[in-house]
Amino acid sequence: MKEKLAKWLDQHKGKKWMLFIDQMAYRFQDDNVTAIGSQLAYYLVLSIFPFLIFLLNMVQFTPLASGDILRSLTSVLPADTANMIKDIINGIIDGSSGTLLSISVIAGLWTASSGIMQLIKAINKAYDYDESRSFVILKLVAIVFTLILAVVIVLVFGLLIFGELIGQKVFSMVNISSAFTVVWPILRIGLTLVSMILTFTFLFKFAPAFPKGSRTTVKGALPGAIFTTLGWVLASVAFSFYVNNFGKYSVTYGSLGGIIVFLIWLFISSIIIVLGGEVNATIEYLKINNWTYDRKKSVIRRLIEDKEAINNK
Repeated sequence: MKEKLAKWLDQHKGKKWMLFIDQMAYRFQDDNVTAIGSQLAYYLVLSIFPFLIFLLNMVQFTPLASGDILRSLTSVLPADTANMIKDIINGIIDGSSGTLLSISVIAGLWTASSGIMQLIKAINKAYDYDESRSFVILKLVAIVFTLILAVVIVLVFGLLIFGELIGQKVFSMVNISSAFTVVWPILRIGLTLVSMILTFTFLFKFAPAFPKGSRTTVKGALPGAIFTTLGWVLASVAFSFYVNNFGKYSVTYGSLGGIIVFLIWLFISSIIIVLGGEVNATIEYLKINNWTYDRKKSVIRRLIEDKEAINNK
């Protein structure tokens, strides 16, 4: 089996798509993506609830309903995990005074930015860059990205909610209101995906500690952003479907089932985000090297050389 695989790889080794897969496989091993994903998932566990509290407090200053946003944000999660998150957040909000909630906005922003800091470090690892910024600068960058993420979420949900009202009005004015029921779901999905792609593009372009004069372009950050967005959506939906229909975690772990599922989902999400950075870094590396093999950085060559060694025995 290994010899057949090596032969097939040898036949296609000069093609760009094979070069890309080869380098991605090497980077996945060399950068130890699963270990980085585990570290990132740990910090996201610590920061995701403060971020949600900060976000829902910010929503209070808008016409949006915090309950609707929370339900929408957890819609891709398995049912047990989504209910667990809603209960925790609602319990915190219901059991806190206005003063404590105001303080929690600041504390939530500071704590949530810690998760963004680890995300930035993970992307630096994907790009093979050492963090050259001081803790203060890195913290400020993380806080800015946390604020941007919260604002983007609020704006997207605002457009989704009020865009639906505006669309219904416009379609009814031109007497084709029946078509709106077909058009709006497509627009809703498209707007959500575009907003996620733009957010990840901004993250991959400005978050890493690029050496002076080597900052990537929007075009260079876009492939990883598209991969991360589509990969995260597909993985979340598939994982949610599996857990809701086949994975009986609540039977195995009891009341801890929702927490276990939540941790696994964060781990999967973390790996996909890191891989988005690896996609951009791989494309950039191959362009610099004119899409040629590097013997020391080639999984394909390793398989081919193993096959040749076997044949020479």
